[in-house]
This record gives sequence, C-alpha cells and structure tokens, in this order.
Amino acid sequence: MTLPIQKKRVTIKDVAQAAGVSTQTVSRVMNKFSYVSEDTRQRVEEVVERLGYHPSTLARSLIQQRSYTLGVVTFGLKYIGPSRTLNGVADQADALGYMMVMKELDNFDSSRIDDVIDSLLARQVDGILWAAPEIGSNHAWLDERLESIPVPVLFLAMQPRKGVSSVATDNYQGAVMAMQHLLTTGKKRIGHIAGPLSWWEAQERKRGWRETLEKAGLDASEQFCTEGNWSSASGEQAFHQLLEAYPYMDSIFVANDQMALSVLREAHRLGIRMPEQLAVVGFDNLPESAHFYPSLTTISQDLQLLGEEAVQRIVEMIQARQNNQIIPAQSWFIQPNLVVRESA
Repeated sequence: MTLPIQKKRVTIKDVAQAAGVSTQTVSRVMNKFSYVSEDTRQRVEEVVERLGYHPSTLARSLIQQRSYTLGVVTFGLKYIGPSRTLNGVADQADALGYMMVMKELDNFDSSRIDDVIDSLLARQVDGILWAAPEIGSNHAWLDERLESIPVPVLFLAMQPRKGVSSVATDNYQGAVMAMQHLLTTGKKRIGHIAGPLSWWEAQERKRGWRETLEKAGLDASEQFCTEGNWSSASGEQAFHQLLEAYPYMDSIFVANDQMALSVLREAHRLGIRMPEQLAVVGFDNLPESAHFYPSLTTISQDLQLLGEEAVQRIVEMIQARQNNQIIPAQSWFIQPNLVVRESA
C-alpha cells in the first residue's frame, strides 16, 4: 500500500518570495492595513490565492508575541443598537484573523469594571474594545484606570474625550438632518420623543432637535419634549404625554425607530393623518422601518460599519504599539444619512 505524499504547507515566506515583497508586507496585506499600495496588495492577494496560502494563527502568535485576541466589553444587548454593532465587530475581527473574548457588564461599579479588565488582561488580549455605550457616569473610571491598562483601548458610543480613542455615530448631525428635513417641508411646531437621557446618544439627538429649532427662531421649550426608554411601549406612552402637552404640534422627531413605530400606530388609531397633520421622523433605519404604515422617514446609522471601523482602528493601534509607534488618540465619527419615506 502506497501512502499519499503529504503536500508541503505554504508559508508566508513562500508567498513573499513569489510576490517579490517582504514577509511584513504580506502580513500587512493579510491584515488589511490601509498603508499598502493597491498594486502591491493585488499582487500579494493573487499569489495567496494561487498558492493556497492559509496563515497559521499559532505560528503568527508565537513569532509576533501577540495572541490575536480582542477583548470586547458589552452592555445592553437587549437593545437593537448594541447588538447590531457587535455583529460588525465580530465580522471584522474574523476577517482580520482575530478571536474575541467578550464580557458583558450588568453594572458599572468600580470593582466590577476592575474585574472585567483584569480578566481580559489575564487572557493576554492584544487590545480592548469598550463597546458599552456611555450612560450617566459609567465612564468615570477612565480618569483613574485607563493609563494603567497595558494594551490599546478603544471606546464606542462615547462622548469624545481628550487623550481617548473612540468611534461613534454622529448622533447630533443625524438629529440636525432630521430636523432640517422637517423644516424644509414646512413644519414649524416640532416635538421630540427622546431616548433615555442618561444615555449620551440620546442627549446628542435631543441637542440636535433643540439647537436646530433655536437657530430657526422656533420654540424649543422643554414641555415639547418627552422621554422614552428606546422601547415601543415607552414610545406609546411618551407620544400621549406629548400630545397632551403640545396638541398643536405638526411633526415629531423620535429618537429611535422602535418608539416611532408606536407613534405611527397611535396616530393612526386616533385618526391623525400622516404626514398632513403630523409628520414623523425616526432614527436608526431598522429593516422593518420601510414596512411600517406609513413607511417611516428616518435617519440611517450604519451600526455594522461602526463595529467594523472600531475593529479596524483598534488593530491599527495594536500594530503601531507592536512596532513601537504611537498613534495619537482620536475620535472618529460615522456619518448618518436621511432616508425619506411616506411619514415625512
């Protein structure tokens, strides 16, 4: 019986030699770093495909003294936004050859946060994505602990801070887009249903509502704003409160699509014609928003892209530290878009 000849495993050195580049360049292409010329990237990718090269995670970790593991701290996965963002994180981490160790926080007392950070560091993570959104003072620990963490840390959905890297949707600009659209359609008495105002994202959307009205010389009194908790049930209650306080409003900017769904339902039940008597704009562009009645005009935020961008940035920070380079802390914003449908 003749045993089959074992095919030799293709190595990164084989790819580098065939492509006429260094092994470091091959590594940069495989990790999808942006600072590689397009010609070089295409040449390396063609060789990778032709030779059937598959990177060895174990060998790569031993050689580069990195675990190729990201620590991800989450909170509020019952909410649609954080869960959609995590999908983007997972997809991009996999694309770049990283594993994830995920920790979900259920509270933000200092001892719990220390335990989470220490647990991730004990697992030799190369960097930490703090994907828990900023709520109240739950980021107060940064001032005391952040500088002592020996790996790069990047935050999502957080108010920009000096010396801290973060990625977030531009919630303020999204709100401004929603308000300007309502103004251009002739609406002037615009109410607002805010998300829970302990959340930074909800604060930014309310700020966009208020400042756009003020710049237009229109009334932005607090009585014209009510607060929900992101859920459809809270949107229904907030809508009735707003109707009582502001019965002559001609439009509403709602801080998320889930609450806006309740507004559309209740307005229809009350015989309010939309958008003639009441125009409604939401925020999120959930897949279902096109199938509401009437279909919902909304602000589209790409949470998949937000997660992907966060992973790309943290990997670049890890790579820079590995090469004894420094990337100055920055705050990156993902720009939202207005999607016009029947409700406004």
